[in-house]
Order: sequence, then structure tokens, then C-alpha cells
Amino acid sequence: MPPKQQPSKADLAKKQKVVEDKTFGLKNKSKSKNVQKYVQTLQQNVQPKVDPKKLDAKKKKDEEKARERELNELFKVAISQPKVPLGVDPKSILCEFFKHGQCAKGFKCKFSHDLNIQRKGEKIDIYSDKRDDEEGNETMEDWDQEMLEKVVESKSKEYNKNKPTDIVCKYFLEAVEKKQYGWFWACPNGSKECHYRHALPPGYVLKSQMKALLEEEGQKVAIEDEIENQRAKLTASTPLTTDLFMEWKKKKTEERDAKLAEQRADRAKNDRMSGRELFLSDASLFVDDAEAYDKYQREDESDVPQGKVDKDSSVDGPSSSMAGHRDNGNNDADEDIDVDDDLDMDELNELEASLAKTSLRINEPGA
Repeated sequence: MPPKQQPSKADLAKKQKVVEDKTFGLKNKSKSKNVQKYVQTLQQNVQPKVDPKKLDAKKKKDEEKARERELNELFKVAISQPKVPLGVDPKSILCEFFKHGQCAKGFKCKFSHDLNIQRKGEKIDIYSDKRDDEEGNETMEDWDQEMLEKVVESKSKEYNKNKPTDIVCKYFLEAVEKKQYGWFWACPNGSKECHYRHALPPGYVLKSQMKALLEEEGQKVAIEDEIENQRAKLTASTPLTTDLFMEWKKKKTEERDAKLAEQRADRAKNDRMSGRELFLSDASLFVDDAEAYDKYQREDESDVPQGKVDKDSSVDGPSSSMAGHRDNGNNDADEDIDVDDDLDMDELNELEASLAKTSLRINEPGA
């Protein structure tokens, strides 16, 4: 049995108009409960009846979508977009959310939604042999003795047949020179059977590149010629001579000395001169007064020989008596100092002069 056709918009509009006509002029539409119930009954009769099975199916579908959306939100936490390097087009990078089926931006996404973009953008490296990476990474950890012997025998035969060499394959060089080398290039000797290297050695320059370098080197102007050309372009110039150079140097030296003198005067004005600057400016500031300090020389009696002391005492009799007299004078002076401690400056000077004369007489030979 075919499903019932849904009423069109025109039919719904006619039925709605019938409801409005039947409810036209009713009082207390918004206040009376009976009137509101009557209006709702008319509207339900006009609206098409909804199949409860369809309602249940739609509800289940919405619940599944909500659950899937929740799982996607949790999964998005572990996905992070790659950082775009400076100067790189984001459209050349595959969107990580699209890769995992989580991107909802569509064509507005700044990253690419082409799964083949990585293969298109990746460039082949002509300085490394891709067969090195294709070799099996299987190790002997899981092998038994029999398997190990088989592998050793096969490897020895293979090694003797195709010994490794550092010689670059001529077909590979020819393909690179003619720009025919790519992902799908196959060596005429056999991709895996060819025992020559399919990689350029470090620092190798192709013939096409060498030609361009030689042409560029030939067109390059020497530095001496470049200097002369630049000098010839100058309109107003003065020829440099020895006298002119010495005059310029003297002028620069005078300017530097004047600048230093101005800085020194500024520092002196603000009391910020160093000790060296003060000494160079006025050395008299660093001279001590004549009476700033006194020097005394003291000799211990233990340092003088005993025989010499006896000889001096026997020969120089008057000197000993005079020394005793001086000792008496010193004792008197000490007594005076002990008696009166409050001496003025004149008395202190006289006392110092007398003590100095006494020390000189003691040191005079034959006194």
C-alpha cells in the first residue's frame, strides 16, 4: 500500500483560514479556558496527524547524532593542527581534523582537504638512496639456529654476486641531469638489483648547475673594478693626498681634545673628577705639610756591642757627664709635663725643639 501523500502548503493555508474564520469574533480568546480549548481542538483537526513510529525513529536518530557528536568532541582534544611555517601556504598542509573525519568547516577551512596533498608536496631527495629505507628491519631476535644459517648463506651468496659499491649509477646520473628522476623512475639495471648507488655524494654539483655557476662567475665584476666604477660615478670629489689626510687627521685630533677638555671641565664643575684627573689638574693638592709627621729612629741597647759601649764610656768622659745632665734635663721636662698637662701650642713647640736637639747631640760622633 503506497504511503499517504502529505498535504501541500496551499491546503494547510486553507485549513488555517477556516480555523481563523471559526474563531473570529470569539470573546476572551486569551482569558477563557473553554475558548482556548476550542481553538486548540480546531487547530489539531486542521494539522495533519504525525505517525508515532516516525517520531520514535527521528528521536532515536537525534540521540545517535548527539552521542556521536559528544564522542567527536572528546576525540578532538587529542587532535592538533600542525603549525604553519613562515612563508608556507596553509593549503599545502593536510587538515588533521579532516584526516580523522572531524573537520566541520568545509571549504572555509584554511588547511587542505585533499588526502593526496602530502604526496604532491613531498619532494624526492636525490642525495639519499630510497632503497636504504626499503631494506627490511627484521632482526635475528626471533630466529632459530636453522633460520640463522639460511640467512647467513643467502647473504653471503648475494654479497659475492652484488658487492656494495660507492660508485654512482650512470643511469641515475643521466636521469637527474635530464630531470627525469622522480618517484616512479626505475633503473634499467633493476630498481633493487642494481648494486650502484642511486644517490648523489655530498657536495656534488650537476653539470647543468655547474654551467650556470660558471656563467655567473664569468659575469661577476672584480672588487677593484667595482670600486673604480663607483668612484667614477661620483660627480663632486676631492683627490686624497698626504697633506690633505694629515690636515684632516689634525682637525679630528683637535676636535677630540676639545671634546675631552669640555667633558673634564663639566666633571670638575659638578665635583665628579677622579683621583687621576685631580692629580693631573693640580698636583699641589697631594703634597703633605712639612710638619705633618715626625720620624724617630730607635736603637735597642742589645744591638750595640758591649766592648764598643765600654770604650766609648772610657774615652768620652765629658760626654757621659753631659748625657747625665741631659737625662736630668729630660727628667725635669717630664716632671714639668706631669705637673702641668694643659700646655699651649708655643710650649709644646719649644718642648719638641729641645727634644730634637737632644737626640741630635746623642747621635753626633765625638760629642
